[in-house]
Amino acid sequence: MAGVLTDTDWPILATSKLRQIMIDPTEPLLVFGGPYSNFEATKALFRESDSLGLPRTNIICTGDVIAYAARPEETAELIRQSGIQVVAGNCEVQLAAGAEDCGCGFSDGSACDRLSRGWYPFALAHTSRATCDWMATLPPRFDLDYGGFRIAILHGGAHQNNRFLFASESAALEAEMALAAADRPCDVVIAGHAGIPFVKRLTQGTWINAGVIGMPANDATPDGWYALCTPRADGLEIALKRLAYDHVTAAAAMRRSGHANGYARTVITGIWPSFDILPEAERAQAGKPIAETTQTLSAMSIPA
Repeated sequence: MAGVLTDTDWPILATSKLRQIMIDPTEPLLVFGGPYSNFEATKALFRESDSLGLPRTNIICTGDVIAYAARPEETAELIRQSGIQVVAGNCEVQLAAGAEDCGCGFSDGSACDRLSRGWYPFALAHTSRATCDWMATLPPRFDLDYGGFRIAILHGGAHQNNRFLFASESAALEAEMALAAADRPCDVVIAGHAGIPFVKRLTQGTWINAGVIGMPANDATPDGWYALCTPRADGLEIALKRLAYDHVTAAAAMRRSGHANGYARTVITGIWPSFDILPEAERAQAGKPIAETTQTLSAMSIPA
């Protein structure tokens, strides 16, 4: 087995394979993260996009297709066959390399680290070679011109794929925005990994976490989250939207396999099994339902 990729590997991955993509500029753009092997949530996401009439070319996943839940191969196959664009998350990088752990960035010995010793071997054992080969082809970043903005879509941090970034961490977000813009000019970054959706206006742009669909946002509801971006006459509208799905079936499948009972409870309760990765501000918000929000980014508000 390959060893775990270290932090020094991420900058090379992040700057050597930037990829620009083309989407339909007249249609909304749907961005979501973390399917996490949750087949029921992934099916619900595509039902949602179909109800919105979105072309699959205007749907982008910020990575971590496979992780905690019970149906890794089926979830990956659904994503692969859908025709959407996918950024490489840390789980894609690690699974493609046959690495020994998820590379999620959990502190050694933390509750999240201990829990990963259950779900990651299950994910690795239930992911086909063909899926791993597909994951190896995924880029760490997409760049697009859309709605009058230069948008970068990535997984975690600008150079560190497994970097957790939360809305309360203004200084860290400012630094990451500068790094992302230095690699390739951008006004907006849309990322995932951290699992709690937010829109944060910064000095040099806007950082958006689109949320994830395969696990709840630690807000005592079972819903996942995604971001819907829509060009308007006065700018780019960003809506953070809930995704309801059959979470009971998803949790039951996890309990049957027994590989991630802590996360099976999370799927039902909406509360994470550990707050290890959370800053104090986000810990204080745990268990409080998050409201859907819509705001418009004006091109005049973005520095040249």
